Amino acid sequence: MRDLPAHTLSIRAWAKVNLFLRVLGTRTDGYHGLDTVIVPVTLHDRLEIHALSDPRFRTLSLSVDVTGEPEIARAVPTGESNLVLRAATALAEAAGVRGFADFLLEKRIPAAAGLGGGSADAAATLRGLNGLWGCGLDDVALRGIGADVGSDVPALLAGGTVRASGRGEVIRQANAGAIEWVLVTFPFGVSTASAFRWWDEDGGVSGPDPAPLVDACGLFLRDGPGPALSALGPLLYNDLEEPVMRRHPEVREARDRLLAGGAVGAVMSGSGPSVAGIVLPGSDLDPAVEQDIGRLSGRAPLRVRSRAME
Repeated sequence: MRDLPAHTLSIRAWAKVNLFLRVLGTRTDGYHGLDTVIVPVTLHDRLEIHALSDPRFRTLSLSVDVTGEPEIARAVPTGESNLVLRAATALAEAAGVRGFADFLLEKRIPAAAGLGGGSADAAATLRGLNGLWGCGLDDVALRGIGADVGSDVPALLAGGTVRASGRGEVIRQANAGAIEWVLVTFPFGVSTASAFRWWDEDGGVSGPDPAPLVDACGLFLRDGPGPALSALGPLLYNDLEEPVMRRHPEVREARDRLLAGGAVGAVMSGSGPSVAGIVLPGSDLDPAVEQDIGRLSGRAPLRVRSRAME
């Protein structure tokens, strides 16, 4: 890795997969109530931050440049809606910062994919700038700022598997062992707003009590990964999955082909359209099925792992 100049950090922003996503209806504030387990995985963006805060500055100056695979980078806004800039602005307002921050964002996580890419970038921004700007805010304060930027930001600030509720801002550590995933992504995105609107339009049905799934996560310590994953796989679910699949049947096909190819469980992640399949340690998908999935989605499947708490 190249040497970085003074006042500069390079941070990885980790994508996520939802083991389950239960939608609990619309709240009085207009958001949907959620219950979910969020697992960070090894697919990541890289964020380089060059920043300085000093009371001698009169204003706050922010900029972001986006690089990476053109198809992925083109989908990322560079204006005020960019979550890196929104997170930096929110932190500056909370901490009274004057100064500057210049960001170089290397995108590897597809946008609007249900993998938390923008939220991961926002979480990395808050962690990095809290140090570079000398804000000195604790984790609780950062999560509060992050919640106003995006519902997944507090969970991704935690750095490990968490259970999130409320609209995503209430988090607590969750148990989940090492999981090998196959990710299927698509060259189109699904906005979070669209997925929840479709759930409302389709009758707003909430999934089952996730207690059996949460209990299965606890089997990793007792029984080891093989039995734990075999128990966990069939319990994965996502209340947004059926509404999205009705509009994008290729998402259903990808899930079904993962299961046919050897995955012990598969589920759409977040608001989609990405699909995540669990494979047993040392196992691979059937090569013919993997090629078939690549033709269906237009992209080769990605093999990633879950990440432990930092």
